[in-house]
Amino acid sequence: MGLYIAVFQGDEELEGVEVGSYQDFGDFRDAVCTIVENGDLGSVCPTLMLHEDSDGSWEPDEARMLLAELDVIERVFQSQAPIELNSQWKQEVADELGLKPSNLLQCFFDVDGISLVSRLRQIAALAVARGVPILFQ
Repeated sequence: MGLYIAVFQGDEELEGVEVGSYQDFGDFRDAVCTIVENGDLGSVCPTLMLHEDSDGSWEPDEARMLLAELDVIERVFQSQAPIELNSQWKQEVADELGLKPSNLLQCFFDVDGISLVSRLRQIAALAVARGVPILFQ
C-alpha cells in the first residue's frame, strides 16, 4: 500500500504526491531523525517527525512550520553522502530517469523521481496559501 499526501479545496484535489510505500516515508523520517536530529526524535523537526504517517492531516499552521523544517532537512541532507536506494521501485525510477544521487537529499524522491523534500515543500506552501490542510491518504 502506498502513501499519498494531498491538498484539497473542498472536493477538488489541488496537489498531491505519491510518496511510495509507508516504509519509504518511514525511511525518510528515520534519516531525518538520525542525521538532522542526532537520534532525538522530534527535537528539530517536530511537525514532520511527531505526526502519524498513516492518517490525519497537517493543518495550515502546521504546514507553515513544516516549510521551515523542510528547509533544515534540505540543507543538512545536501551535505551528506548518498545512501543505497533500498527499494526496487526507487532503483527502477532512478534507472529509467538516469538519477545518480550525489548526496542524501537526492536519495529521497517521489514515484515520479522528483525530490521528496521539494514535493512536500510544494504541498505545504499550497496548504498555507489556500488555508487548507494537508491530508494523508
